[in-house]
Amino acid sequence: MEGTGTATANVGKGGRKKAVTKSAKAGLQFPVGRITRFLKIGRYSRRLGSGAPVYMAAVLEYLAAEVLELAGNAARDNKKSRIIPRHLCLAIRNDEELGKLLAGVTIAGGGVLPKINPVLLPKKSGKAEADIQKFPGKTVASKNPKK
Repeated sequence: MEGTGTATANVGKGGRKKAVTKSAKAGLQFPVGRITRFLKIGRYSRRLGSGAPVYMAAVLEYLAAEVLELAGNAARDNKKSRIIPRHLCLAIRNDEELGKLLAGVTIAGGGVLPKINPVLLPKKSGKAEADIQKFPGKTVASKNPKK
């Protein structure tokens, strides 16, 4: 009786085989069956292949993992243990590809990226040159190590 152990491994209480989800078969966390249902209800086409919802679930899972990883890094940079909408916004807008994908998306409570227009910043080199022209004999005050 070789192979009897493998045949009974998936058998439940009633002698029937245990159900294995399409997500488990594909090795995914996102629900393939639910995505199949949504694609059918949406009537995007008359026919739906069996691989389309699996592929779509894999893409959605990858995008979610990518955004969560970047948002987790943003939360850690801000010394927080929870991801808030601000961290999601910072993660998405700082990543070039995700920023392009979600360019038209508004995240509630996310805010904007911190940016100051360079025109508004004071000119450091211009002020130093003006001081030298006003007082040609004096140099800019520096710390004297002999004090």
